[in-house]
Amino acid sequence: MLKLSGLSALMICAATMAQACGGAGDACETANGTYHISLPDDVNGPVPVVMFLHGYGSHGMASQNNQVVGQAVRDRGYALISPNGLRGQRTTSWNFHPEFDRGRDEAAFFEEALEDAASRHDLDMDRVLLAGFSLGGSMTSYIACNTPGDYAAFAPVAGSFWRPEPASCDRPVNLFHTHGWRDTVVPIEGREVGSGFIQGNVFSAFETWRLANGCAQPHATKMQDDGIFMRRRWDECASGAALELALFPGGHTVPEGWGDMVLDWFENLP
Repeated sequence: MLKLSGLSALMICAATMAQACGGAGDACETANGTYHISLPDDVNGPVPVVMFLHGYGSHGMASQNNQVVGQAVRDRGYALISPNGLRGQRTTSWNFHPEFDRGRDEAAFFEEALEDAASRHDLDMDRVLLAGFSLGGSMTSYIACNTPGDYAAFAPVAGSFWRPEPASCDRPVNLFHTHGWRDTVVPIEGREVGSGFIQGNVFSAFETWRLANGCAQPHATKMQDDGIFMRRRWDECASGAALELALFPGGHTVPEGWGDMVLDWFENLP
C-alpha cells in the first residue's frame, strides 16, 4: 500500500475540505458572496450546470430543496449552483434594478461563484444555463441583456425587466422565458410595487429580445401547446440565437414540468 508523507496527507485533506462546502450549513464562500451546489448521483465526466437565482426574500437552499428545480435538474445529470442574494436590513434580494444600485456587481459575483465551483468539481463550463425565479428571473434577464458573458443560455421564470426597460441589449442570446398567465405578483403586463418601482411588461421585453436577436418577424413564428404550456417561438433570428416564451395557466410559481421542458430546449440548441 502506498504511504503518504505528512505533507501529502495534509494536502489531500485540505482539498477534501475545500470540496465539502455547498450544503445547507456550509455554503461555499467567495470574495463577494456565498453559494450552494449539488451534483447528480451519477457523475461521468464534466457535468453541465444550471445556476438558479432565487426570488425576493429567499435563499439558495430553497432552490436546492425544490423538487421542480433542484431535483429535476439533478435527475437530468446537471449540477445545480444556487447563489445567495444580498442581505439588506429587511431581507435578501439582487442588485438588479438600473436605478437602485445596492453595491455588488452581481455579474462578477456569479462568474466568481462559477469559477470557484469549477475549481472544486468537474464542471462543463461550455454548458452553463443561467435561470432564476421572480426577482431572480429579473436578475437573469438583466445579465442576459447587459453582460451575457459565456453563458450558453438563459431561462428566467416569472421575472423580467423593470421600468425604465432597456432600450437595447448587448448581443443575441438563447433565452427561454416562462410565466404564469394568472400571476398577480409579477403580472405579465407589469405593475407598480412602490413609488417609481415598476415591473415591466413581458411582451415589451420580448420586442427588445426580438430586436437583439435579429428575429425578422415581430410575432412568434411557431406556436404549440405542450401539456399545460402554451409555447411561442421566434424563428428567422440571428445565427446561434434562440427565443421562446412559455405561458401556463398558473400563478407566481415555477411550474411542474419546467425543468424537463427547459432542459429539452437547452439540449437541442443549435
